[in-house]
Amino acid sequence: MTSGWSRRSIVLSFALVALLAFFAWRFLRPMNIFVVSEAFERPVPTGSIPASLGSLSAKKCAACHQSIYDEWSTTIHSQAWTDPYYQVDWVFDGRQQICNNCHIPLDRKQEHLVVGFEDREKWRPILKPNPDFDPQLQHEGVTCAACHFRDGEILGVSGGEGAPHPVRKVADSNEMCRRCHVVGGDRWDTFYRLPPCGTIVEIQSTQPGAASGTAPGCVQCHMPLTERTIVAGGAARAVRMHLWRGGHDPAAVKKGLSVTLEEMPRSPRDGRSFALTITNIGAAHYLPTGTPDRHLTVSIRLLDQKGAVLRETEHVLSRVIMWRPFIVDLWDSRLPRGEPRVYRFEYAADDYPDAVAIEATVRYHLLAESRRKRIDYENVDPIAYDVYRTRITVNSPREK
Repeated sequence: MTSGWSRRSIVLSFALVALLAFFAWRFLRPMNIFVVSEAFERPVPTGSIPASLGSLSAKKCAACHQSIYDEWSTTIHSQAWTDPYYQVDWVFDGRQQICNNCHIPLDRKQEHLVVGFEDREKWRPILKPNPDFDPQLQHEGVTCAACHFRDGEILGVSGGEGAPHPVRKVADSNEMCRRCHVVGGDRWDTFYRLPPCGTIVEIQSTQPGAASGTAPGCVQCHMPLTERTIVAGGAARAVRMHLWRGGHDPAAVKKGLSVTLEEMPRSPRDGRSFALTITNIGAAHYLPTGTPDRHLTVSIRLLDQKGAVLRETEHVLSRVIMWRPFIVDLWDSRLPRGEPRVYRFEYAADDYPDAVAIEATVRYHLLAESRRKRIDYENVDPIAYDVYRTRITVNSPREK
């Protein structure tokens, strides 16, 4: 009997040690948060550049496409490498090469060539010095060629009759976006449903018809049409603007949201009741989208005559993830398309005789303050801004 219990104790002890070791490994191992697909496991090869191009720099493209170059120069795409937040975050996460396959997608922009992988998951690339590395090209980030140059040709939506360089017509210009914005994770230890940077996956998961291509695409929203020439001296026609406005642009976010604050019918005891309704009316994906650090806050405050806060409620619309020991979506309170979210604010008027106004504010946060402190990012530009702010008078100022 004693011998049996001893063997059982030994087995249980080994099992416990193995379980603890497994969880310790899950806490200490490198975190691979998505599946590295064949589409972006390596940078875009640029071995054969047409002589008519001579260079893959955006400045070279500007010689014929000046208006497009001017638009691109104002975008986050043009700052994909030089953005100070990306640089700090990339260093904090160990300078992983895979990140640069989207932030500086051309092989000439990277100091090292990927010649193979040490692991089956392709998170540990084998690197060697890149003899064609161009630091000036690197600083252009996601440049014209990053989207339009493949296999020695320029991709375009209208073909290339009369163009000085080879042009291959693409059936769907959204394909140029999907290389980076469809990052997947259909494995148990990554993201099952909505991976980070996987904005297209959000659309496909939440919008009817997205999988068949009938839902709004990337370019339809982020590259609005305008009437102009595509090259100097050419005929004017409908052309997509190369702007890609999103979370960094307050006007774009405001356009995607409908926010209203209104007073509801009064309740007993002279109670006051208000409702703030916020709806994602402009984005086919969740709002906010992209990195989970992005979130919205909704604040409703009761103020006195001097602006002091008598009572306040705040709601956070975010995606909350447990990263270790396993990646688990704990909850997601962001705004899917077309589903109104209502936040109520009620108070008894007799309890707040000095109240004069209700103030409601909706703020967009590019980065969580906790993450900013953790990675030691000293931002120069604001990392949050107001999307909506309004006041409703609830009482005349009291005579003193």
